[in-house]
Amino acid sequence: MGYSAPIFYGYAVSYLNLAILIMSMVVQIVALIHCVTQRGDGFQAIGTLPKGAWVAILAGCLILTLLIGGPLRLFALIGIAAALIYLLDVRRGLKDLSDGTGFW
Repeated sequence: MGYSAPIFYGYAVSYLNLAILIMSMVVQIVALIHCVTQRGDGFQAIGTLPKGAWVAILAGCLILTLLIGGPLRLFALIGIAAALIYLLDVRRGLKDLSDGTGFW
């Protein structure tokens, strides 16, 4: 009976890490797809980095998250932060610039 707790703990941690990794990958992919589908002049109009820089940042972080693997590794955390900054700040600025019209 005393030996079942460490076995269950290992499975729980691995499933939790997998769930966090999948959710972080989804957030990064959504941010990258949104960035690629936007017009390039909108980024300069809201006063942020150019579109190419955002695509490079988001794609680089996504690739490093895929290669290194763990959801709580440094590059995965940087990728999540970059994707959230893009989605919460830049996406909102682009949406305000286009009067809220469009697919996203």
